[in-house]
Amino acid sequence: MGLPQQQTPAEAPPLPTPTKPTSAADLPPEALALATKLFDFAREGQNAELQQYISAGIPVNLTNHKGDTLLMLAAYHGHLETTRMLLDLGADPNVLNERGQSPIAGAVFKGSAEVVRALMENGADLYGGHPNAVDSARMFKREEMLRMFGIEE
Repeated sequence: MGLPQQQTPAEAPPLPTPTKPTSAADLPPEALALATKLFDFAREGQNAELQQYISAGIPVNLTNHKGDTLLMLAAYHGHLETTRMLLDLGADPNVLNERGQSPIAGAVFKGSAEVVRALMENGADLYGGHPNAVDSARMFKREEMLRMFGIEE
């Protein structure tokens, strides 16, 4: 008579691996509604609301279906305080959208000198994107911005 064999517990079935969405079509309607709200906050300069979501874990460099970041929308719409807040939270001023446009070139196009200055002070590339910030300033005759860039023409 031998010793009883030690039984091993039954292995639990593996948990399903969650799939990550690869496009907006893969997201539930609630997630799409939240994303829309966040991009609207950036467009409208609603700092407190936007900061609350970013502090809760929303990526500061979140992009929409066109590749626009929260920073790009805030800068393009001339919201200086929202632009500063996003930069302070780590937003990258050099992320280009799907059309190759940069936040600083958008701010130049709109004529938002203080937004342009804030982006420059936080490392925005004047020559990134197409058209870049310098070309945009020339194209739209923003001489004061060219001077801000150190370009005299």
